[in-house]
Amino acid sequence: MSDRRLAALDLPAYRGMIGREIGTSGWQQIDQAMIDAFAELTFDQQFIHVDPVRAGATTLGGTVAHGFLALSLLSHFAHQVVPPVAGAVLSVNYGIDKLRFLAPVRAGARVRGRFALKDLRERRAGEWLLVLDVRVEIEGIDKPALIAEWLGLQLLS
Repeated sequence: MSDRRLAALDLPAYRGMIGREIGTSGWQQIDQAMIDAFAELTFDQQFIHVDPVRAGATTLGGTVAHGFLALSLLSHFAHQVVPPVAGAVLSVNYGIDKLRFLAPVRAGARVRGRFALKDLRERRAGEWLLVLDVRVEIEGIDKPALIAEWLGLQLLS
């Protein structure tokens, strides 16, 4: 995990990025220990996540990460590549639109986040909504694990 801080971008610079890719994070391995810990925390012990023998007997061929585990990594990935908005005193998750889980993430696979700026719009004075097109890619697999529109509310001073 990097301690590097990205330089903040002002609103005009952000507006200039609408429709463009922002960046791609580094790879993150999702191993069985991470899947087991997520299963424990979320009370989702479905066998396809936590039982390698039973999951291996399915068409999945082994255990797979929870879709919500892959989704939960968006903040980690975004921290690596999405610059903060200059003057923002608070940035909060506002929601996810059009979320689709497209491919399973097998235990041991590596994933990364790819981000593009879809929109930036003022909701009210001092509140800006950042709309990111995101995809979680799986190393060596053409189909992404997930795609979504991720909404972030930026509160400016």
